Amino acid sequence: MPTLTTRPTLSDFQQYVTELEAERGFDEQTVLDKCLMLGEEVGELFKAVRKQQGLKMDPNSQTGQLSGELADVFIFLCSIANRYDIDLETAFREKEAINHTRTWE
Repeated sequence: MPTLTTRPTLSDFQQYVTELEAERGFDEQTVLDKCLMLGEEVGELFKAVRKQQGLKMDPNSQTGQLSGELADVFIFLCSIANRYDIDLETAFREKEAINHTRTWE
């Protein structure tokens, strides 16, 4: 079973996701599989936000915890990045360097 250090880096999380997918037999899923599953998880996240905001919902509808849904989205994001060999920390830093040059009005 994969483990994380007490204060993992983003790279540690990506490695953890690689290991957990292998252990659970999800490593053969395609990028398309992962993207579709990410979409499902984003929907569940939005539903959890609706619940958190007190919006009307079907009382028989099951809704996950907001923190758990955010974690699911993060796992699938790491999984997709891993399939393209993208280091998310590097990608984040590069994108923020671009964003610093933009004007926000």
